[in-house]
Amino acid sequence: MKLFDTTLARLERSLDVRLARHNVLSANVANVDTPGYTAKDVDFKAAMAAASPGTGASAESMTLAGTEGDSIGAGAVGTTGHAADIPLMNAAGSSPSMDGNQVDLDRTMVSLAENGMQYGASARAAGKKLAILRYVSSDGNG
Repeated sequence: MKLFDTTLARLERSLDVRLARHNVLSANVANVDTPGYTAKDVDFKAAMAAASPGTGASAESMTLAGTEGDSIGAGAVGTTGHAADIPLMNAAGSSPSMDGNQVDLDRTMVSLAENGMQYGASARAAGKKLAILRYVSSDGNG
């Protein structure tokens, strides 16, 4: 059994992506009354695949970018202090209102709640992994 596997690094990336998604979804809520605003979301699978060790990308070299040339103004800052490279996509399932705004507030709020629960689960998993390492490093006396 390897003591230092990639689990903790993947959990860190997961937390960074979840934080970026929270920022994007919050921007959608903030722009619910902006005419012509197109709702965005984060492609979690693509973001995790882009940050996997096999692709050569690292958390330090990542930047927030849109998949269609669009980008949002606020970067998502992770634990490394750098912006996270998160592919954005148009949010699915929302039809434009009379003023062209595509934010579905109900779906966005559900996505925020779901994302918050998943962030908490990743944080707890990272805490458990660190507790295991702390226990091992103390020779089982702590």
